Amino acid sequence: MTTNQSFIGYVGTYTKGESKGIYTFTLDTTLKKISDVKLAATVENPTYVTVNEANNTLYAVAKDGELGGVSAYSINSKTGELTERNKQLTEGANPCHVSVNRSQSLVVTSNYHKGTVESYVVNEDGTLNAAASVIEHTGSGPNKDRQEKPHVHYADFTPDERYVAVVDLGIDKVITYKVNEDGTLTEANTLLTTPGSGPRHLVFHPNGKFAYIMTELSSEVIALSYNEDDGSFTELQSILTIPSDFTENNQGSAIHISSDGQFVYAGNRGHDSIAIFSVNQDTGELTFVDRTSTEGDWPRDFVLDPTEEFLIASNQESHNLVLFKRDKETGKLELVEQDITVPYPVCIKFLTK
Repeated sequence: MTTNQSFIGYVGTYTKGESKGIYTFTLDTTLKKISDVKLAATVENPTYVTVNEANNTLYAVAKDGELGGVSAYSINSKTGELTERNKQLTEGANPCHVSVNRSQSLVVTSNYHKGTVESYVVNEDGTLNAAASVIEHTGSGPNKDRQEKPHVHYADFTPDERYVAVVDLGIDKVITYKVNEDGTLTEANTLLTTPGSGPRHLVFHPNGKFAYIMTELSSEVIALSYNEDDGSFTELQSILTIPSDFTENNQGSAIHISSDGQFVYAGNRGHDSIAIFSVNQDTGELTFVDRTSTEGDWPRDFVLDPTEEFLIASNQESHNLVLFKRDKETGKLELVEQDITVPYPVCIKFLTK
């Protein structure tokens, strides 16, 4: 088991105010402390980042003036420093999410503003080719302010990586695409969530049989069963992430699951909390456990550290990371440190070795 070590983490940000790009920090699991926060790469609006399996390349959504796309960076695993390898940018808004498969051969991005999902074949040196697929969704949803058109918010690979699951907030759909040998994507199946729910992010259970959607507009977690044969999903349950009597503005954010599949964590922006659920390993259904304040404003995302003994939340509008100790038996969180300053933090990712 991985314990008592230091780990390097990365924070994607909105480059507003004092923010300049991607930041790095060190988590010491012995001292239970985050330190050495510094700029790792200067880039415009790298709101979401991901690290490949080899821990030698970081991919970030990126913006350059009127262009948007994805950038590849080599990682200095000792210092956390990032060096740009290459980038693929096209006209228009930058994506909001990026993922890479375990074989490190394909990157997929989600574009909220364009309503598109893109796939990029990766070269052996980690650099990116021009997009192999650019698929534009169509349609709308009942929420006239937020669902006037498609808004692709998330795309990641299914456990066997034969498919990519794409979550579209604007049209209340999860669309599964088959991954072809040339890196292109072909539509395979569609799940329609409750109209107006606004699905945002998705996470798979480690057993590959279940998955969980966080909805942004209805503040729910939707539990799903997954059929790996055809890439289809079936809804099992929906459960609120905020108190039933909470009437102020809330927007669901991120969702993550512990590697043992025992606990699902879901973020609430507005209520400014993380909801904790236990997982029935036989049915996939969730039971509410607890709700913990993120000690800040607008928790955009959070991450479990490589030991999973800690959880770090990123509060976008109060510019702080918050460190919690995690009880692996109960799933509950205990506040450790809350005043780690990072400007406009969005997502957090760790090097795992």
